[in-house]
Amino acid sequence: MERKPNEIKQPINLLDIPFVKRFIQSKWYPGIFQWATMVVFSVIVFELVIGTVNPSKNFGTSLTWVLWWPIIPVLFIVAGRFWCAICPFGKLSDIVRKLVGSERPMPKFLKKYGIWLIDLFFILITWSDHVWGIVESPRGSGYLLLALVTMVVGTSVFYERRTFCKTLCFLGGLAGNYSRAGMVELRGTPDICRTCKTQSCFKGNEQVEGCPMFQFVRTMDSSADCNLCGNCVKTCPNNSIHISPRIPTKELWGIKKPKLEHAALATVIMGIVFVQNITMLEIWEDILGVIGSVTGTVNYTVNFTVAFVLSMLLPVLLLMGTAKTSVLLKGNSEKVKENFVRFGYAIIPLDLAGHLAHNLFHILTEGKAIWFNTAGLFGANISGELSLLSGSTVQFMQYGIILLGFICSVYTINRIGKKASFTQLAPYYALMIVLTVANLYLFALPMVHRV
Repeated sequence: MERKPNEIKQPINLLDIPFVKRFIQSKWYPGIFQWATMVVFSVIVFELVIGTVNPSKNFGTSLTWVLWWPIIPVLFIVAGRFWCAICPFGKLSDIVRKLVGSERPMPKFLKKYGIWLIDLFFILITWSDHVWGIVESPRGSGYLLLALVTMVVGTSVFYERRTFCKTLCFLGGLAGNYSRAGMVELRGTPDICRTCKTQSCFKGNEQVEGCPMFQFVRTMDSSADCNLCGNCVKTCPNNSIHISPRIPTKELWGIKKPKLEHAALATVIMGIVFVQNITMLEIWEDILGVIGSVTGTVNYTVNFTVAFVLSMLLPVLLLMGTAKTSVLLKGNSEKVKENFVRFGYAIIPLDLAGHLAHNLFHILTEGKAIWFNTAGLFGANISGELSLLSGSTVQFMQYGIILLGFICSVYTINRIGKKASFTQLAPYYALMIVLTVANLYLFALPMVHRV
């Protein structure tokens, strides 16, 4: 049937598939996944705190840092923030609130500055890992998880919904930024939502809680804070909700209200990926020596902190310089800050690529440790080569991922600056080339394992 010229093609709605809709509306979703992750999480924490201190032999270490951490960005791309729906911290929050929660409103301070706190916690945890060796220490990893559990319980006792997940979880900022580039979105049907009087997607009903992430489907235009928990699907009386696949990075092309905290985090993550790679290079000790000659100390904490801050600061300065150059070329009234924020989102695809390429090294060169250590839980003593693929093959795959991220970032620049000329966008093209070359160079150097 021929479509009329003014007829808008409707996106595919996965909820039009009967068994998908029945499953999401049932009590089994997402509970069946939540309890599975809770069981695995409990075993992981037990092994980290009680098990062997050898990170290469510890089941908790291999599942957390060799399996979970590498695949989490893949989940954000494929399924948005679905992980946040089944995360054991989120389920623990639900249980605590149901039993002893007071359901006080989220504090205004957290509502206003929560995303900045998330960014800060993510940076601090990354810094702490390198200073105190959390990844290399099963006990350190275990105590970190227990500290997060304490924060979850504390916020859940006093505040409503998933206040911790929304404003304090160190993974929240990363999840939000990456989910914007993801392949799935949940939205309401505007014409239906416009006439809705119940607002049950936000408020909930007698059987199901309202959106745990404080989202109102009627006004939601981003996947950054939607964890696909299905509560709105269960409570909507008007069949307005749709869950649709979409082109990766599409949401980044037209952010309606770009925010500094999101653009800043995107830029800082690029620097964090740099420092994660640099600390695994064989020349890392030489780099520390150079920094030490400037600081006048051999203290690792001091010298690493200098390297860490410089790695994060460099992409920020580059983006600021690029924004200023772009504004000068445009010759209009747009402020440098506005340009910085708008185009900062274009770094996210390259961030994702760098994160994926870095973690690919771990899962493909240490992957057999997952099987060996899982078998060890049942008394089997298996050992051998940990690599799943050769180093050269992994390296080739890393190059491909970085180049794909570069293409996606450049295309995002084009879509964000759709009214700008090539000359006006050229500084951003140049920035992406610089960041891409830096990533490729780091992945070309020999790396050592941390676990």
